[in-house]
Amino acid sequence: MQRILITGNMGYVGPGVVRHLRQQFPQAELIGYDMAYFAHCLTGAQRLPEARLDRQLFGDVRHLPATLLQGLDAVVHLAAISNDPMGQTYEDVTLEINHQAGIWLARRAKAAGVKAFVFASSCSMYGAGGEGAKTEHSDLNPLTAYARSKVLSEQDLAPLADDNFRVTCLRFATACGWSDRLRLDLVVNDFVAGAVATGRISILSDGTPWRPLIHVQDMARAIEWAIGRPVGCGGSFLAINAGSEEWNYQVKDLAAAIAAAIPGTEVELNLSAPPDKRSYRVDFSLFRQLAPDHQPRRTLADTIAELHEGLLGMGFRDPDFRSSQLMRLRVLTSLREIGQLDASLCWHEPATATSLALRAVAPAEMALS
Repeated sequence: MQRILITGNMGYVGPGVVRHLRQQFPQAELIGYDMAYFAHCLTGAQRLPEARLDRQLFGDVRHLPATLLQGLDAVVHLAAISNDPMGQTYEDVTLEINHQAGIWLARRAKAAGVKAFVFASSCSMYGAGGEGAKTEHSDLNPLTAYARSKVLSEQDLAPLADDNFRVTCLRFATACGWSDRLRLDLVVNDFVAGAVATGRISILSDGTPWRPLIHVQDMARAIEWAIGRPVGCGGSFLAINAGSEEWNYQVKDLAAAIAAAIPGTEVELNLSAPPDKRSYRVDFSLFRQLAPDHQPRRTLADTIAELHEGLLGMGFRDPDFRSSQLMRLRVLTSLREIGQLDASLCWHEPATATSLALRAVAPAEMALS
């Protein structure tokens, strides 16, 4: 029986990863480990996503108990300060959590005999990408603390890999799509939210930057592939762009597609905004070659429809959503304002490594009112 640890499982991407891994590995022991910053940020969920786990542990990845790694087959490392605004506000903490803690975890996982380490990396490391589509061999140009943390992590993970410790760094495109813990601080999600709440999409740039995109469900499929990837498929260390060429879009074209799908939506460009240097198109041919059975399946059209339906279903109508709890930086700010988190984003009253035997609870009791 496989035993898989998923760090950072209570964020935006984690619920879909847990659901997919439970479907693909029904007999596996799945263990979640999360700081629970965003555990309360549920959106339209009918049950706690963690009910699909065998165990949910609460703790800081900076202090994850080494004993937890004993007997594991794989670690899926999602835990991170996960976007540019948070990274800008908490730059030192971002590097500490995203880089230093991740390498600490990987070293101890290897020492414990873990066979596969899957790291959620990012295409954002390409930064100001110029005209050509970026391959895995292209120069890196990280422009933010978040992107730098991913570059540094990959550099330090590479020498740890060997035939007995496979490391896969999935350089994900920008995430989008519905989640049990939806975020609206992502370009597609933001635009659909604006269309639903105000009938307007406000582009905070001139609309020309390029973004590659990937649905969270397709991220989960890539993670499944990375868990089982043999050394002969890409080597003991593999950093690979995860996404699809069809999902390279200019921001203005994304807005136009959403406006066409949601009648009555107007698009506002900010032509006086300073240039957004974060612009890159990405080549995903290596991922297509190595993972032909785990290619992205979702389309932009069905992602827009899914988000539209989900937001309407939860009665979303907040014109000030960019200042709401659906923005991850705002959640952290609120927790600090009420004294729950300190400046290093540690809980004042930690519940380190507290175990909840979620699967021992009857499914009916896990339903959310």
